[in-house]
Amino acid sequence: MTDTRSAAWDTYAKSRPHRRAINSRGETTWFNWTQYPDHGPGAELLALPPGGSALDLGCGSGGNLAHLATLGMRAVGVDLSPAQLAKARGRWNGVEGMALHRGDALDFLAAAEPFDAIYSVFGAAHFTDPALMLPAVFAKLRPGAVFAMSQQPAVEGCYGCQASSIPRGPDEDPAVVKRWDYPVERWPALLGEYGFGDCRATVVPAPLTGKRKSGTLVVRAVREH
Repeated sequence: MTDTRSAAWDTYAKSRPHRRAINSRGETTWFNWTQYPDHGPGAELLALPPGGSALDLGCGSGGNLAHLATLGMRAVGVDLSPAQLAKARGRWNGVEGMALHRGDALDFLAAAEPFDAIYSVFGAAHFTDPALMLPAVFAKLRPGAVFAMSQQPAVEGCYGCQASSIPRGPDEDPAVVKRWDYPVERWPALLGEYGFGDCRATVVPAPLTGKRKSGTLVVRAVREH
């Protein structure tokens, strides 16, 4: 049976430009949690040890993974979309320490070894029921390891499972995928319910320049010792 989510994210991949070759600081790789270029925290949020391992849930075209690999990390990514993974392989071919896998994030976690950090940037953690995702992540974090995710903040009053539409052109109905949204203040308690400690959630404001005002929800927690 065809996974309709995979087809939806293939459609999304076609609409997304490649990551810039160089950012405003002259870097060829970098980590970005928000939907704005050169804005917000970086890879330090993951608190990775030297040579540590990180898993990207919904890695897309692989820019964040490539950056971690260039820092000497073992960077592993999983994504449902063949189109996204093809973009990643085309752009980052030859980057040592970077591994890409096609599949469902929960299925991958079930068979994975423990990691020093697991993260999701507008990725699978946003589009999977937290009641399934959070315990699966917790089980595959080493003691002291970080889980972090970013996504659009919830629309006030629109909480729980929501629908997102992905345009597919003028002659086709949009693809529809599910996402899970909660108020900012709900996330620390939700993570705590599944065993995480040091749970924090904040909205990183949009840059002062530009007309867009939507911030980015960033959630971070630790599997404590």
